[in-house]
Amino acid sequence: MKKFCIIFFTFFIISVTALPFMGCKPQTPTTQTEYLRMHIRADSNDAQAQDVKYLVRDKLVEYLTPLVAEYSTKAQAVQGINAHVKELEETANAVLQENGFTYTAKAQVRTEEFPTRVYDNYTLPAGEYTALIIELGKGAGDNWWCVVYPPLCFTATGGNVEYKSKIVEIIRKWKTENHRKTQ
Repeated sequence: MKKFCIIFFTFFIISVTALPFMGCKPQTPTTQTEYLRMHIRADSNDAQAQDVKYLVRDKLVEYLTPLVAEYSTKAQAVQGINAHVKELEETANAVLQENGFTYTAKAQVRTEEFPTRVYDNYTLPAGEYTALIIELGKGAGDNWWCVVYPPLCFTATGGNVEYKSKIVEIIRKWKTENHRKTQ
């Protein structure tokens, strides 16, 4: 029995020591530096609060689409959106007021922990992300989210807004460039 315990303990020590060399790493939160997310959090899960969240989304996406098209890096996107936080709040507040809501919106770019999410063919692993957070009222309801940079959630087409990935070639180019940087 003593021999078995020694062998087991030795095997355990070797295994634990070898894991990092075999490409196994402990799961730790990492900052996902390549993405800038946007989350619009409804006041509550009440049907009216959820409905107005989508109206706010439409106006904010309309406002952001030409801005986002100008950004070629995440840093530019963060800086540009931070410069327009007041306008984003005013836009959201106008929609809330037009629809009879007395609460207001608060917009802020900050880093938060998010769970794994899938958007179209892209999986964003759980971790810390920089995000434009728009809280409507208490911000206690379900949220609508997308990726602002690279612009995966919307694109302008003939004055309308479509909620889909921006031109596939741009995304592929971006992914290729980032893949090269990590190698």
